Amino acid sequence: MRTIRRFARGIRSLVVANRSLAFVASLWLTSVIVAISTGFWLTWRLSYVLMAIVPLAYVWSKINLRGLEIIADRSTDRLQEGAQYEERITVRNRTWLSKIWLEINDPSDMPGHVARQIVTVPAKGSATFRARSTIVRRGLYSVGPVEVTTGDPFGLFRHTRAFGNAQNILVYPRAVDLPSFFVPPANLPGEGRFRRRTHQVTPNASGVRPYASGDSFNRIHWASTARTGEIMVKVFELDPASDIWIVVDLQRGIHVGEGDDSTEEYAVNIAASVARFFLTANRTVGFMSYGRGFDVIEPERGVQQYTRILESLAMARAWGDVSVGDMLTNEASRFGRHTTVVVITPSTDEAWVASLAMLHARGVKIAAIVLEPSTFGGDESSLGVFASLAASDVFSYMVKHADDLQTALGAEMPQDAPSKSGG
Repeated sequence: MRTIRRFARGIRSLVVANRSLAFVASLWLTSVIVAISTGFWLTWRLSYVLMAIVPLAYVWSKINLRGLEIIADRSTDRLQEGAQYEERITVRNRTWLSKIWLEINDPSDMPGHVARQIVTVPAKGSATFRARSTIVRRGLYSVGPVEVTTGDPFGLFRHTRAFGNAQNILVYPRAVDLPSFFVPPANLPGEGRFRRRTHQVTPNASGVRPYASGDSFNRIHWASTARTGEIMVKVFELDPASDIWIVVDLQRGIHVGEGDDSTEEYAVNIAASVARFFLTANRTVGFMSYGRGFDVIEPERGVQQYTRILESLAMARAWGDVSVGDMLTNEASRFGRHTTVVVITPSTDEAWVASLAMLHARGVKIAAIVLEPSTFGGDESSLGVFASLAASDVFSYMVKHADDLQTALGAEMPQDAPSKSGG
């Protein structure tokens, strides 16, 4: 009974998955029955031809995949949203038989990217095609491996073979210039402030240490090297300056909208733009969020710090179960009188304003960028939160759906009046 069921499933699978082969099999069976019944010579020859076609077609489709070499030249594994992604796929034929009808596909879960082409490769020859696409969404995506599908001239069999490995592509969020962005400046620390060590070269050399693999030769301290007989390199510290902390609210359930029209995407793009603004000005910038997990990047300067923040923002998702108010309260020890905290959130719960007010009372400079959820399709409005921020003397911006960020975050404020709200 079990054997009969398996046979029935096999026949059903054959008919559904390969109707051409099922048709040929039915035609052959009919020819054999008619030939046996009537003895008509034409039906006998037809059955012989059909019986020979099936194995020949199978062998043809298998041989067509042999002797192939696929080279996928992908442009980069790091891109920014809105950039062009390009790859070039070369198919080389190592055999003396031409490869007819090869369907080349480089599968990807990257939105908007399609790399598919049908090519014919001559004997000992090659064929190349390019695929270009515009990256429309940040995130981590996979491209490849390249799949080659071919068949026989009768369409009875199709075979697919994968070449190479998959490659991950990380897409950074889009950042815009904010030429008129302003937040309350924190008090500059005095010379007695503890200086943090840095990998960057600054005017502040705090000491020496033994040479390690990868250290630049221009950091070698020759006097110490001559005195100790061992190669010594200089250790640098950051210049005294106030820190900027960018805090993005990724609590689950408070973000509304979908895709590029969501408060989540706006919050990520704003955070990338603010980080770019301050790091371009050679300021020390830190980052904090709670989405997939608690993500914190200690304040640093330079291009590498910007890359670290973009990598975190590329993977940011509104999956967190900690409110921005609780996060600020729990991590309050990170923020001192020489710190400016920029909070980005669409939350309409006024409880988080109290956390900002607590930091403000300790001398921490605060700025809030509030996303208006009602303009993104949400049911609630942030006008109450915005009023509470103004009452708490917190400098704030409001960003609505379809706002131009350069305009919405471009309120120029004099530095002697940092407590006013601007939008």
